[in-house]
Amino acid sequence: MRVEQATSPGNTARPNEDWAGVALPAAGQGGVLVVLDGVTPPAGEDGCVHGVPWFTARLGGALLELSGSRRDMTLAQVLAASIGRTADAHRDTCDLSLTRTPQATVVLARWGRDTVEHLVLSDSTLLLESPDGAVRAVLDDRLDRLPREVLRSVAATDALRNAEGGFFTAAADPTVAERAVTGRTAAEEVRSLLALTDGATRWVEVFREGGWADCLALVRKSGPQELIDRVRAAESADPDGAAFRRGKTSDDATVTYVEL
Repeated sequence: MRVEQATSPGNTARPNEDWAGVALPAAGQGGVLVVLDGVTPPAGEDGCVHGVPWFTARLGGALLELSGSRRDMTLAQVLAASIGRTADAHRDTCDLSLTRTPQATVVLARWGRDTVEHLVLSDSTLLLESPDGAVRAVLDDRLDRLPREVLRSVAATDALRNAEGGFFTAAADPTVAERAVTGRTAAEEVRSLLALTDGATRWVEVFREGGWADCLALVRKSGPQELIDRVRAAESADPDGAAFRRGKTSDDATVTYVEL
């Protein structure tokens, strides 16, 4: 089994709010991967004394532990329990009722002898490659379906965050796990997995350097850091977003690649 990871902050003056982990059982069969993209809050009160990196570390650790140790739970149940555990860790010190309470996008995958399970919540991406080289992207596209002019307004975005008709992230409400995109694939139909935060998917979705299959092929050949380096080069070539419009000049980018 081959496992490679890379991550890079979008701004060296701020902490990287992404989180990633892979766990492989002692028996040597199966494993789990977790990739989170912490949501940078807009200016204003988020009610939390800890911050987004604390939140993603807590949530990521719970997801990695439960998805690996509790194979009797579905991935949606794992996510719900992990959100609840994380909320319990700071509900006595923080106001978790605020819309901007720390939150994250989620990619979660678990594989065993017979099955590969997946879960995606919000705009991070999971790619599944079959033995014949075909690549399938697992996406939660609810955020992409919202009008760009609406998302330019902080107030309008807040009104749609974790709300019916809007988009969903892992925050303080465990029931959001029911909104995740989930599925199962026969293990024999999956050769590799590639999980990416949206800072890394810019290579495909913003800069149009290639498709999903090209993205996975690049990572297999040259490694996750090469993909991030190419995204950073494209960002540097268009610092003002004149050619490629985007919310941030540069964003935290994380890539996790697993060959089964």
